[in-house]
This record gives sequence, C-alpha cells and structure tokens, in this order.
Amino acid sequence: MSKVLVFTETTDDNVKSVTLEILGKLTGQEVDVACIGNLPEAGAKALAEHGAANIHKISGAGLEQYSPEGYSKALKTVIDNGGYDYVMAGSTSLGKDLMPRLAGSLDAGMASEVTNFTMDGGTFSGTRPLFAGKVLAKVELDGPKPHFVTVRPNALGMPDSPSAGAGNTNDVNADVGEIRAAIKEIVKGASEKVDLTEANIIISGGRAMKNAENFKILDECAEVIGATVGASRAAVDSGYAPHAMQVGQTGKTVAPSLYIACGISGAIQHLAGMRTSKVIVAINTDPDAPIFTKADYGIVGDLFKIVPILTEEFKKMM
Repeated sequence: MSKVLVFTETTDDNVKSVTLEILGKLTGQEVDVACIGNLPEAGAKALAEHGAANIHKISGAGLEQYSPEGYSKALKTVIDNGGYDYVMAGSTSLGKDLMPRLAGSLDAGMASEVTNFTMDGGTFSGTRPLFAGKVLAKVELDGPKPHFVTVRPNALGMPDSPSAGAGNTNDVNADVGEIRAAIKEIVKGASEKVDLTEANIIISGGRAMKNAENFKILDECAEVIGATVGASRAAVDSGYAPHAMQVGQTGKTVAPSLYIACGISGAIQHLAGMRTSKVIVAINTDPDAPIFTKADYGIVGDLFKIVPILTEEFKKMM
C-alpha cells in the first residue's frame, strides 16, 4: 500500500472530474486530497464518496489567484508533512504548469500525460503516449519520493462503484512568503462550455466548414448533446476558429467518450490529439479520407446535410 496525495482543481460547484477518475484507480491505497482555495460542499462530498480519507483545504496570503510559485510552495507544505509516496493531478493547463515545477523543486521523478495506470502492491506502473500517440510506453518511477504523476482527463473513465473514504477535512494555512511573479487577474473566456481537454463529448469541424459562420451548425448540435466544439488545424489556420478550439498535435490533446469529426480528413497531426477518444464518428465526402481508418462509425456525405439531420435526431432522444 502507498500513501498518495491527489491535487484537485475546483469548478464553481464541484471538483474537476479527472480527480474522481484518479481516485477510482487508487482503491486499496491510502489517499488524501489537497485543494487550494474554496472547496464546494458538493465537491467535498464527491471526494469522500470516491475514496478520500483526508481532504486538505489550503489557504493563505498570496493564494487568491493561481501562480506556479505560490501554489507549489503551498502544496509542498502538505507534502512535507504527509510522507507521501506519490502526488497525482490532472493533466490540465494548470496541472501541466504546476506539477513539473513542484517535482523539480523536490528533485523527484515525474510521469506526465498518463492515460492509464495500476498500483500493484502500491507500486505505480503507467501508460503514456509517445511520438504523437504512435507509441504507448510503460513507465515506472524510481528515485527519491514522492513521485509525481499527471493523468490525462477522460482517459481513465469514471469508476462504476467507487469505494468511499472518511473524507475528514483539514484546514491548512500555508505561508508562501513573497511571490515574485504573481498573477493579478484571470479573465475567463466568453464561452460557458467545458474546456476541450475536459469535455466528455466533442464535435469538431475541419477546412470543409468553409467559413466561421458555418460553425453555427456544430454549435447547434453541441447545444443539444452537451458537447464542446473543436476545430482542426486547417480550420484554425484558415481563420474559421480560434486557436483555443484547435485539437491536434499543435493544439489540445483530448480523450472524450465521443468525438464527432466533421469535414476533417484525418491528418496524423490531428489524430495525435484525439486518437484516444472512446468512440470516433467521422463525416466526410471522401470515402478514402484517413479519418475513416480510425473511426468507429463513418458517414460518407455532405456535413451540411448530415449534421442538421443528426441534430434533429438527437433532439428526439433528449
């Protein structure tokens, strides 16, 4: 058995789902959770239901806004006092920034972007993609503890029957001292949709969308099924969508339960960003498009005719 600390980010009314995915894989281990700032009541309940023995709520001067220096010092306070073997977090934008800094400060090893792992006898063994997803590497960690691990959101899946933990809450006041590079303000995007990296359903458009206005048909479909809209690099380079929507090797890597590719040929750079999706649906007029070799379901046809039909059919199901 290992002692594991899981760092969780919070949303407005809960914790991010990747935390619960990680907890579901840690059954049989001694698991604590740490968060910085406000923890919603629903979030604390969910953490306990998924196996958290102790929940450390960290606060202190300089932690009102995220900064890698402040957050790493605050988490180090809990780690130093906890005797943890592993520290895990979601491979989100914040996680990718924070965890490597923290691991470096402790001269500890780290496995990033893990898509699966086991804890056989308390020893971590993980799987992570390499070379744009063309290779899956088995990784283990050696050297000074704690070891650090970040997990790709949606890759593990939610546990079917999680094991509950005590969920004891503990307030921790962290003195992080002077923060040399502080973030004064975080401006949220106008969209209320879930970020692509955390979305459970994604519908993306490619160059075949022809212009930015045509993305409205994807927005309408996404609204019905609760999806987030993405785009290929070709669509972004053509000015049809902002870079924040780009899925692919030079965009965001996603692992939704359902990925619907509309007018996307399936270049290797795009596949690198979405090939770990659970179910892939492709819509393209070219029956020889590479995307069909990776798709679970393919529709050969005009997306401007097919997507509205799908939207109407989804409405009947909702």
